Amino acid sequence: MSIKEIVLQAVTAIFIHFDPEAAEQLLAKDYIQHNPAVPTGAAPILGFIPGLKDSGIKVDIHRVITEGDMVVLHTTYNNAQAFGADTLVGFDIFRVEDGKVAEHWDNLTPLTPPNPSGHTQTDGPTEVADLDRTAENKALVTDFVETILKGGDVDRITDFLSTETYIQHNSQIADGLGGLGAALKAMAEQGIQMIYNDVHIVVAEGNMVFTASEGTFGGKPTAFYDLFRVADGKIVEHWDVIADIPAEMAHDNGKF
Repeated sequence: MSIKEIVLQAVTAIFIHFDPEAAEQLLAKDYIQHNPAVPTGAAPILGFIPGLKDSGIKVDIHRVITEGDMVVLHTTYNNAQAFGADTLVGFDIFRVEDGKVAEHWDNLTPLTPPNPSGHTQTDGPTEVADLDRTAENKALVTDFVETILKGGDVDRITDFLSTETYIQHNSQIADGLGGLGAALKAMAEQGIQMIYNDVHIVVAEGNMVFTASEGTFGGKPTAFYDLFRVADGKIVEHWDVIADIPAEMAHDNGKF
């Protein structure tokens, strides 16, 4: 099986078929967990499955991005009260080793109404394209995050973002450079800073590039998970999930 198939089968076993035996065959025994609320190891995941079945939780997978030993899923969890809300939108990252799912990171946020441009947190293109441009697109997005989001050199933003088409799925921001500028201005007027300090994970496949970064938002430790779609050498679409990093976790692995 490909690593994509391994991950999708594991997610299916846990969240669709609720089958601990099938899941056990796909998870490494020393599975490393970064979800702050879930203990590390395969055993806690397997132990949660009966409760997940009773909760009626359902998962919808919108996008799958695969590179090397990493698989990123863009997901919606319905009936997700066990995780803190009726419906959660998230990104799940999995690392596969020796044919088993060996490590997991995620970021989850409650479902919100469409943003000022009418886009939801998950709609838009789902298929990966331009596989021959993976390296080029990965370099572009990595440079954007390092230069603009982390470095703050906003004068160079048009080096990275399309001036013609920039579709935004963040719940608070409208499309286009104008929408982004208005949102940043509003935050500045309220004294709210969004600071990216470290980029921990970058996964790229074709026109889709995902980054997981750490920083602060409004002074609180924050995890920023961003997905970018690239076309003709420019970023043309953006999805994200932003979540606080809690001070206490159910393990010692950290958020990243």
